[in-house]
Amino acid sequence: METMRKAGRPRTFDPDEALHRALMVFWERGYEGASMTALQEATGLTAPQLYRAFESKERLFERAVRLYQDEYGFGLRPDLPLTEAVIEYLDRAAREYTTEPGLGCLVSTGLLATGQDAEAAAATCRAERDQALTGLRQRMTEAVTKGELPETADVAGLSRTVGALIQGMSVQARDGAGYEDLAHIVTAVRTLLAAFGPVSEAR
Repeated sequence: METMRKAGRPRTFDPDEALHRALMVFWERGYEGASMTALQEATGLTAPQLYRAFESKERLFERAVRLYQDEYGFGLRPDLPLTEAVIEYLDRAAREYTTEPGLGCLVSTGLLATGQDAEAAAATCRAERDQALTGLRQRMTEAVTKGELPETADVAGLSRTVGALIQGMSVQARDGAGYEDLAHIVTAVRTLLAAFGPVSEAR
């Protein structure tokens, strides 16, 4: 764990603004690419001030992930039929991942492979991905109950497929893919999902 040095100076900054600026650094560079120097420069704070507010780089990252989910996270819309909801979800990902303020998804690609010193931060992202997968699985299960998917549907497989697409789109966005590039994925999925019923254009 990368720990910041303590100091007794009073806090004279806005911690919410500092957290948001730190989020932007993590989003752009990933956890390990976000050095303490970069975080200090982005927030305009000294290491002692950061320590007083956030304790350590890992704790700062954990709070940044929560802020990211609150401000930028999204999931399947509950007000749409499943097939339309999946298309809207992927189309939104294609748009969100390829536009400012950041590229890709912080949770999907901000910390995938890392060393032992950052295991706690890695666990934070894994927990968020697991929660997203659980939400997808629950929605697929409900779709079977409602008759939107056949009873023989592989709920676990479909959930992991959508999750893998989201993560893959994030990686491709970080590699420079634009919306039009990722939109081809959405078109391909629309064709595949047509087997389960009519799918309208993404909203």
